[in-house]
Amino acid sequence: MSQERHEPEAAGGEVDQMVDGLAEPAEGEVETADAVDEGMTIELTRQLDERTLDLQRLQAEYVNYKRRVERDREVVRDTARATVLTGLLVVLDDVDRARQHGELTGGFKAVADSLERTLAGLGLESFGEPGEAFDPRIHEALLHEHSDEVDGPTAQRILQPGYRVGDRVLRPARVAVVDRPPEGAAQDEAAEQSEPAEPAEPAEQAEPAEAGEAPPDPGSDEH
Repeated sequence: MSQERHEPEAAGGEVDQMVDGLAEPAEGEVETADAVDEGMTIELTRQLDERTLDLQRLQAEYVNYKRRVERDREVVRDTARATVLTGLLVVLDDVDRARQHGELTGGFKAVADSLERTLAGLGLESFGEPGEAFDPRIHEALLHEHSDEVDGPTAQRILQPGYRVGDRVLRPARVAVVDRPPEGAAQDEAAEQSEPAEPAEPAEQAEPAEAGEAPPDPGSDEH
């Protein structure tokens, strides 16, 4: 009986050892699995970084595209507005001449004032004042004079006002410019004024008549 009891116990021990062997993987297998997991993590991280860079690049391109479209749209709008306003400058010139001659009265004055307010609301601005320094970027010289009373080129008179929209000049102010005379011309003029006047040459005297010859009669005509 004792022998029979020992045999089942021995069999049970072998089964337990087999189960333990299946439950605990070998050390080499654990290292291999860890290496595979680490490699997969690195690959997934690389792919995620690439997709993130692609998304950021795509977003930057879209933002630049929107800015470019808005900029082009703004340029087209400004160009169209400038074209329309430039065509109306001749009307403003007529209004200005009528105002200078005192003809801007009644309903014509009301229409002119309304037109000027509307154009000012669109950004149109006139410029040009007598006495300001001449600037070739915003002035157009139609007349040129010299004077010692100025220190440099000066817009003495505004013949036609200039107009601009923002920083864009639609038409330069047409002016009469006064500038100091050139140094050489001023020196020549001063030298001419300082030179004494030459004495007048004496009038030629008539030669005395020879003896026996009668002096000519001033009242008679010679033929």
